[in-house]
Amino acid sequence: MTAELISGKELSESIREGIKKDVESLKEKDINPHITVVLIGNDPASLSYVKGKEKAAAKLGMSSEVIRLDEKTEEKELIDLVDELNKNDEVHGILVQLPLPDHMDEQVIVEKIDPKKDVDGFHPLNVGRMMLGQETLLPCTPFGVMKMLESKDIIIEGKNAVIVGSSNIVGKPMGQLLLAKEATVTNCHIKTKDLKAYTKMADILVVAAGKAHLINDEHVKEGAVVIDVGINRLEDGTMTGDVDFEKVKDKVSYISPVPGGVGPMTITMLLYNTVLACKRIENIDE
Repeated sequence: MTAELISGKELSESIREGIKKDVESLKEKDINPHITVVLIGNDPASLSYVKGKEKAAAKLGMSSEVIRLDEKTEEKELIDLVDELNKNDEVHGILVQLPLPDHMDEQVIVEKIDPKKDVDGFHPLNVGRMMLGQETLLPCTPFGVMKMLESKDIIIEGKNAVIVGSSNIVGKPMGQLLLAKEATVTNCHIKTKDLKAYTKMADILVVAAGKAHLINDEHVKEGAVVIDVGINRLEDGTMTGDVDFEKVKDKVSYISPVPGGVGPMTITMLLYNTVLACKRIENIDE
């Protein structure tokens, strides 16, 4: 068996075509979907990610702005800026790039964003709505993973789904979205004993631990579906995931590559959320 690739890059291109058409339709109504990204400091990974967002938004005809603040910016100044963006009718999506400097409380800042404009899907109100299965803006990476599974008609209902990683950004919401599709969900984390015992039971394995090649062929069962959310830079400069792709690919049925897997989907779903937020704020039928 050689696994079929779930290419986030290819799927992203398809979804972005739909977003582009929505943007064109909104512009015909004199509505221009707009996202503002606030970037504090000069973290290289954050800078690269934000540039990717800018480029992608421009290609789809969307309006975007990046507000760059010094790393020493006071928390109150950031809160005041978020308040201004909340009140600005021309801004439909607000994203404060994480992580923030140590002197800022991330949760305080996230909670200041208007839930209707929270295109990252991290506001507690949106998280609560997600857990209850209500209409909301979903966290971009888990949302993207669900789209990837959907693109291959992978059955989720009744399957054993195991998530390695329990972050608020990926692991926890990933579990909730799979649970909403009636999978039996297990969340593993750094304190989990005998990780293999859990991962080998997985029909669907989502790995978001941030450790290169944590998962190998001994961790997966024959025919499993593996989604690798990890992005790690090796000493030689190459990028790799949390899954040892070469060791796993001949044992599983589907696998996402790194790069070209989940990464492109995260940005795509952010832009999808921005257009969705725009439609809801402007009272346009979805």
